[in-house]
Amino acid sequence: MSIDSREQWLECSLGELTERFVTQAHAVPSGLLEALDADPRRGAQSLARRIRARQERNRSEGQRLRHLLRFEMELWEQGHTHVAGVDEAGMAPLAGPVVAAAAVLPKSYRLKGLDDSKKVLDAEKREALAVAIKRDAVAWAVGHAEVEEIDRINIYHAGLLAMRRAVEGLGLKPDYVLVDARTIPECPAPQRGIIKGDSLSMSIAAASILAKTTRDRLMGELDARYPGYGLAQHKGYPTPHHIQALREKGVLPIHRRSFGPVREVLGLVAPPAEVPSAQAELFDLAPSPARRRP
Repeated sequence: MSIDSREQWLECSLGELTERFVTQAHAVPSGLLEALDADPRRGAQSLARRIRARQERNRSEGQRLRHLLRFEMELWEQGHTHVAGVDEAGMAPLAGPVVAAAAVLPKSYRLKGLDDSKKVLDAEKREALAVAIKRDAVAWAVGHAEVEEIDRINIYHAGLLAMRRAVEGLGLKPDYVLVDARTIPECPAPQRGIIKGDSLSMSIAAASILAKTTRDRLMGELDARYPGYGLAQHKGYPTPHHIQALREKGVLPIHRRSFGPVREVLGLVAPPAEVPSAQAELFDLAPSPARRRP
């Protein structure tokens, strides 16, 4: 940055500089920070500190995002172009389906703020991330397992079924699949289950955002259909308000009858521990070597 251009920047008001280099986060021209440091005005020196703090946050976020790509980078370097991340939402609720998502991100993709959906607490931020993921992804899809399937094959295997449907819905066959914590029966591609994968893999984190936002919207729609249960607020989880509504208003068709609190309200005994025959038909409980985790 030349002396003339530096002086031109410093002729701008501090408010204009703050808007451009802090609020809008434009790249800072060389020499500007040093010029602000030398400016006798306290506001100028404070602005220099704020810009440096913003730059440090950006560097930290860049490092975090690079770390999130380490599993994908390894696979891309091995020649796997389409790496899908898979995750689910809605295993613990008493009502509604379990929803899974799959996402194939472009190579070396970065999305500021992308993280495990459980760490992104602001609903509007999750929605904004979901919009960006759907816009940028090479492919994405969601899959559901409905309440009847949850009750028939149990919630664990229903979650796997939703994951498989998400992968099958991508519209392309992934070269490799990264899954949060588990492996998917009859997955159409090699796969790896990663413990806490939604916090360690960008592709899985993206899938977790898509699954969470999809299910939250669905529970909002069910809330409009079944008012008075608070479904839009608790999303079907066993909160005190939800348990009280169950006891006072009764069980809905969308409640999972294999879950203890629902069975208690219905006066049913505990479900049998053995694996239902339908579950055995859907899932190979002793995976063949071809399906084992690499």
